[in-house]
Amino acid sequence: MAKGKSIRKADLLEWARGFSLLSDATRLGILKNLAKGPKNVTALCKALGQKQPTVSHHLGLLRMGRLVVGTRKGKAVVYTTDKANLKALAAVLAKMMPK
Repeated sequence: MAKGKSIRKADLLEWARGFSLLSDATRLGILKNLAKGPKNVTALCKALGQKQPTVSHHLGLLRMGRLVVGTRKGKAVVYTTDKANLKALAAVLAKMMPK
């Protein structure tokens, strides 16, 4: 964010939506587990000690926010982090830090 450069309202709304997705302990747990490698819902439920409907709900929110990607493998869906979008969100936060 260069000095004097205005920030578009659409960008602010997008960033706010992305950061709001990170404000939940279950979603952070999902992202932390997926950072270790791809996992299906069953593996995430076991790792988080949460029930399947809860984990699926939060995965849906993270998918809609483009922070995770689901890929069908037979009957199961395997989830991974969307590294590009997570890095973009982290870059926004880094730009807000004082120098």
